[in-house]
Amino acid sequence: MRFVTFERDGAAPEAGVISGGEVIGLAAAGYPNLLAVIAGGKEALAQIESFIAAAPQSSRFDASAVSLLAPIPRPPKIICVGLNYADHAREAKLDIPKVPTIFAKFPTAVIGPGANIVLPKASSKPDYEAEFAFVIGRGGRHIPAARWQEHVFGYLNFNDVSARDYQMATTQWIMGKTFDTFAPMGPWIVTADEIADPHALEIKLTLNGELMQCSNTRNLIFGIPALIEFLSSVFTLEPGDVVATGTPAGVGFARKPPRYLRPGDEVVVEVQGLGALRNPVVAEQ
Repeated sequence: MRFVTFERDGAAPEAGVISGGEVIGLAAAGYPNLLAVIAGGKEALAQIESFIAAAPQSSRFDASAVSLLAPIPRPPKIICVGLNYADHAREAKLDIPKVPTIFAKFPTAVIGPGANIVLPKASSKPDYEAEFAFVIGRGGRHIPAARWQEHVFGYLNFNDVSARDYQMATTQWIMGKTFDTFAPMGPWIVTADEIADPHALEIKLTLNGELMQCSNTRNLIFGIPALIEFLSSVFTLEPGDVVATGTPAGVGFARKPPRYLRPGDEVVVEVQGLGALRNPVVAEQ
């Protein structure tokens, strides 16, 4: 299934499922938001499948008549992995990590498909990063790598927008990574059962139609099993946590000359099977 959060006619955001050309709202099924779906586990998914099969007309909306938001507008945690493709580490002139490089973004950075990436007045070096992300379903601590599949709800596109001047000003990256609007994600979450092998997916980013990044998740240094084991050895993973797994080579700051984001750009992130995440770029007013 493809899960979304959507708005219609000025109403409050709702959880839904994409079905053909329709969005089927889940409020009537008892799920006020997508975090409730995720926390409900397999039982919730089974109930939702039954609900969709006979959903009342009042829960069915033409997809063109609603606006999609980020699937999880305020994730419990946004966990990001740096330098997780060897070619990106090399272009950044940094060592290939022996343990995962982890940082975070704050929920105020989250935007959905079609929303504006706002270039902050404070930064002159805003950059793009196509990423494959996974969403935690069943939470836990000290999760063995071999049991990773029990803890993944689904997958989505992610853009780790980065202000390079702020990021590189200190050894701690978070301030350059978490400006408002710097965590576009979506357009939906594809449930784990729909993706046969998350470690064999093409990933690419286009900027105004020009291909800037192109790789495959098979090139991840640390795959999902290793990341879940490592992260949960330190803190509790919770339902709805979003983990962005890192970006391949081709980012703007490493190009000659550098290509930073500019007002009027359109950035599109596409991971195979997960749709396209499109975001226009505007200047902060």
